[in-house]
Amino acid sequence: MFEVLLGGLILGGMYGLIALGLNLQYGVSRILNLAYGEFLIGGAFIAFFAVMSRWQLNPLLSLFASVPIAFVLNWLIYRLLMVPLVRRAPDQDALDADVVLATFGLFFVLQGLALVNWSGDLRGYSFLAEGRNVFGAVVALNRLLAFLGACVLALALFLILRHTRVGAALRAITIDPVAAELMGVDVRKFSAIAFAAGGALAATAGMLVSTFNSFSATSGGDYTLKALIVVIMAGVGRVTGTLAAGLLLGVVEQMGGYLLDPGLTLAINFGLFTLILLLRPTGLFTRA
Repeated sequence: MFEVLLGGLILGGMYGLIALGLNLQYGVSRILNLAYGEFLIGGAFIAFFAVMSRWQLNPLLSLFASVPIAFVLNWLIYRLLMVPLVRRAPDQDALDADVVLATFGLFFVLQGLALVNWSGDLRGYSFLAEGRNVFGAVVALNRLLAFLGACVLALALFLILRHTRVGAALRAITIDPVAAELMGVDVRKFSAIAFAAGGALAATAGMLVSTFNSFSATSGGDYTLKALIVVIMAGVGRVTGTLAAGLLLGVVEQMGGYLLDPGLTLAINFGLFTLILLLRPTGLFTRA
């Protein structure tokens, strides 16, 4: 039972990791980016090619390429594609509809480019695959690395949001963008920064997840769906609660699969998701 619980925590850390960037984008920029998973897969591919190159680089070094690239691309997407939609939308409901259609189309464009360049074959590589004993349970080092990465990123986001002027501006936009603008906050500027930072977090998550999960050019949609479930569970804009929601989802999934049937894990995921939508539609970590 302890091994199942520990496995659930490790799995939940991965879920929280892949959802951090999406919650930052959705919570601050008010943009539901359905192409989010493509940047995660992009980070995974850059790590893969770094490992498989003639120099056989450490996949962690790929972050020096994938993070800046993802940041710049997401900043450009926000400024060139999202800002015109924000300007013309009469209210948030109209903006949500436009954004869903635009990012859904962007998802197919990015996935098509990935298929053309990298094909649809499954890719993977071995990195820190050896196991370590953790209180009697054996856990692969690459999964521990992803879990620790999720904890470090969540803590870093918490400190930035709570103890910096940029974080204060981002929290103000999350609560009320109109009031934040009246108080002198450049909403467009900070929204673009948050959107770009979310893309950079997606690339980081892609590199960490690629160390133990195989992936292909068509895997992005699955990660977007899982990240969206975690975001809704945590509450839109509750970036620091994202890790806790991911841990809860991972533990419930693992315990359900162990006590009931491993084939029911997807049903358990969406069952918990539906239950939270019914009982706490604003999320577990938001005030009613």
